[in-house]
This record gives sequence, structure tokens and C-alpha cells, in this order.
Amino acid sequence: MLVSLHVKNLVLIEEAEVDFHEGLNLLTGETGAGKSIVIGSIGYALGGKVEHDVIREGADYALVELVFQIEQEQQMEKIREMDLPIEEDGILILTRKIMPGKSIMKVCGETVSAKQVKELAEFLINIHGQREHQSLLQNKKCQMLLDEYCGEELEKIKTELAEQYRVCEEYKKEVKELFMDDAARQREIALAEYEVNEIFSTQLKEGEDEELEKQFHKMQNFKRIADSVNRTANYLEQDQGGILDQLGYALHEMNQAAGLDTELTSVLEQLTDAESLLHGAARELTDYMENAAFSEQEYDAVETRLDSINHIKAKYGESIAQVVAYGERQQEKLDKLKDLENYVAGRKEEIAALEKKMIGMADKAHKIRKRQAEVLSAQIQEALEDLNFLKVSFSVDVAKKESCGADGYDEVDFLISLNPGEKMRSLKEVASGGELSRIMLALKTVFARKDQIDTLIFDEIDTGISGKTAWKVAEKMAILGKEHQVICITHLPQIAAMADTHYLIEKKEVDQKTVTKLEALGREDSIAEIARLLGSDNITDVVIKNAEELKNLADQTKRK
Repeated sequence: MLVSLHVKNLVLIEEAEVDFHEGLNLLTGETGAGKSIVIGSIGYALGGKVEHDVIREGADYALVELVFQIEQEQQMEKIREMDLPIEEDGILILTRKIMPGKSIMKVCGETVSAKQVKELAEFLINIHGQREHQSLLQNKKCQMLLDEYCGEELEKIKTELAEQYRVCEEYKKEVKELFMDDAARQREIALAEYEVNEIFSTQLKEGEDEELEKQFHKMQNFKRIADSVNRTANYLEQDQGGILDQLGYALHEMNQAAGLDTELTSVLEQLTDAESLLHGAARELTDYMENAAFSEQEYDAVETRLDSINHIKAKYGESIAQVVAYGERQQEKLDKLKDLENYVAGRKEEIAALEKKMIGMADKAHKIRKRQAEVLSAQIQEALEDLNFLKVSFSVDVAKKESCGADGYDEVDFLISLNPGEKMRSLKEVASGGELSRIMLALKTVFARKDQIDTLIFDEIDTGISGKTAWKVAEKMAILGKEHQVICITHLPQIAAMADTHYLIEKKEVDQKTVTKLEALGREDSIAEIARLLGSDNITDVVIKNAEELKNLADQTKRK
């Protein structure tokens, strides 16, 4: 559930904070007061695209913060799977700081990507506006909704079908690329043979180049290394003047002193350890010089081998592993080209087998869609009748296309007849804006019973409706509010009367600046706002009484 929204320096909003509640949260206000800014700010926090001019004039940045209370274990599990932080009490805080040319998004203080936030939003909240109403006119959207309704049974088949389709298309592309005339094939064979021979005749070994680089560097610097080693050994063991001789004298003296004062024993021990360490270092330096040798012939061999490896890497890959992998791919290609006819014939058999299997999976998907389409059609029709479509006929049509794609061969459309005797036709041919908004509300009412999303936001759900239809829509919104948290912008008094919590958005002038203010209304103020929505310039006692009666009627309806 969305607990609160905090907005700062966004368009007309200097700073506003609103606490949302369970049930139906209604936002009303004069046209242009900033209602859409509030809904838009929620979209920004959820990873939506930000327009260039949303930062309030004179401000350096805009900020939007959403606080959610996560209670469903299924949602908690998804958040953990995404490896996102969440408070111990289930509080999830989303923030977005918007600056010129960039923005920063965080979840509980941890910076995240827009992709992560959008993925998170998919199971936290649904925002429905005019654009989504229009999406019902697209067959793709209709199929997406039906598939969502079909649930896991269909999703499992679609996942397997999509993988088969991917492999099949990959094989088809390969066969197409291998199709060439004989002269072109011989050129490809010659090139592949040359590359395979060049790579594998070099007899590359993993890590060989790194080891050779070390040897080459050591050989290049052999004289400098030898000079440094000899000088170091000389400092340690120079006759009658080296560090070891001087340390021996020091030990002799300290041994006598420690015999006279035991407090010097620890110093004696340290000098003894130092002498042992330096003697060990001197021996290692002597051994190093005895074993070190510089061979011009060996140096040339290392340099030649290294040049050969670097030449191969420059042509075929940045590392030996990449070069070998490229060689193996070219060997596979060479094998295909040398026996192209048989190889292509085998691939075509595999493609045919995959296509047959895809059709079988598509048949299963079709049967599930057809079966669930009947159930969904009946539920949507019932919901539409509740929304004052009195003589409506609605059907989710599932038709077969000629070809099979990644999700099957079905094409889904929503068909409707608004009047008795009228032919069933696609929504795109008959539905107006107001009808589309009601149809979308009917869909959301049906889907709300199945999905796990707590919060639904409706913008412009009352487009093109009035009178009795508006009351029916209000009743449906109230029903949704019993099962979900609903946040809705409305211009209609019938819907506003159904509010469990009513907010007023106003545009005011403060210090010669226009700002948008948002506040929760008590019952009396809510009735006054409903009176304003009833459309009277002069709010008389009669208008107030009408508004109060509407509010009382709404309360009675919600108690049923």
C-alpha cells in the first residue's frame, strides 16, 4: 500500500506531503490546480520519463518520495529476489532527485537504476490513464490482458514456445547465411582453412602469453637486475666494512652489555634475529646470481614466440582464449561448408521438427486462451452491465493467424455490441472515450480479484460520462476500494461522494508566487467540495443540501 507521497520543487508544487489511506482516496480541484502533477510525480518516482521543465522555477532540483508498506509475503519475496533493501517493518522508500539533465533514484537510500525501479513498480502499483484506455484499441494489448488472465498455465507454455521459436529462427538465419553459389562457397572454405591452420598451427596454450611477457621483461632488464643484486650483496658482505660485519661487532658489544643488564636482552634478541635475516638474504642473492644466466639465443626465442602470439591475437581476439574460441567456430563453419548439402538438409529437418513442435504448443496455448476467453468475456460483460451498459454484448475473440510466432498463432481482439441487434465489432470501430474508460474500469475490476497489486491509481477514469452512468462508475470504484487501495482524480460529484478519504488540490498565490497545495478534507469540507463539483457558481444552502444527500447516499451504498 502507498502510505505517503512527498513532493518538493516540482512544477507548481513548492513542497507538499500527503498521507494516503486504505480504501478509496479521491483527489478533486479546479481545472489547472495541479491534480495531474500529483499523479505525474508518482510516475516519476516509479521510473517514468521526466519532461525537461518539471523543476520549479528558481530551484536547483525537484524531489519525489514514495513510502510503501509491504505486507504481502509474495511481494517481499520478489524484493529479496531483486536484492533490494527494505526496512525491517516492511517499509519501502522510493526517492527520485531530478536535476537538469539527470536524476538519481534510490530505494531505502541505496542508489538503483531506472530499470530496477520499473521492475519493482510492476508488482507494487498500477497507474491507469487516458493512454491506457486507448491501448485497448490494439490487438497486442488485448492479447496481453487475456494472457495475464490465463495465468501460470499459459505462461509456462509460452516460455517453452518462445524458446523453440528462438532456436528455430536462429537455424533459419543460419541456413540463409549458408546459401551461396559454389564459387563463393570455395572462397569461404579457403578463408576458413587458412584461419584454422594459422590459429592451431601456432599451438597456443592458455596463459602462455602472460608467462612469456614476464620472461621477456626480465631478460630485457637482466643487466640492471644483475648490477643491483651485486651491489646489494656487496653492501651486506663487503670485507671489514659490510653491514654483516658491522652487525657482528654490534652483537659482540650488546652481548657483553646484556650480560651485565638483563633489560637489554630484548635488544640483543632483535639484533640476533636481524643478523639471521640478513645472512639469509645474502645467501639468496648469491644463489640468484649463480643460477641467473642470460642467453641471447633464449632471448631471441622468447621474443619471436611472443611476436607470433601477439600477431595472432591482433587478428583473431584479445586473448588466447578468444583466439582459440574463434578458431573452433571457424572449424565448425569449415565442416559445414565442406558438407554443405547434407548439413543444410539436416538443419531443415530440425527446423521442420521444431515448427511441428511449436504448432503443438501453440495448439495448447490456443485451447487455454479459448477456454479462459469465455470466462473472461462473461465476467467483463457482467462488470459492464454494472457500469450502465444495459444492452451490451461483450466477447474476447481468439482467432488463428496463418503463421506461428513466439507466443503462438493467436490474434486476440475485444468485440462489443452496444445495442440490441447490432453486429459484434472490434472496440476500435465503435468505442468512444467515455466508453473506453468504463471498459477499462470493468477490466480492472475483474483483474483486481486475481492480481496481487495493492494500489491502483486512476486518472481520467470519468472521461465523457455523467448522470446515472457516473453513479454506476462511482459504485464500481467503491467496490474496488474494498479490496484495494484506490487513488483517483475525478471531476464528478458522484465519484467524489464515494471517497473514504477526500483530498482537495488548490492553486494559490504565496509571496507573489503560484503554488499548488494539497490537503485532506473532513466531512463538512468534503461536502462543500462536492457542492462545488455539482456546478453551481453560487453555493447556496440548497446546493449544500444536495451535496450532503449525495454523500449520505454514497455512505449507504458503501455499507451494502
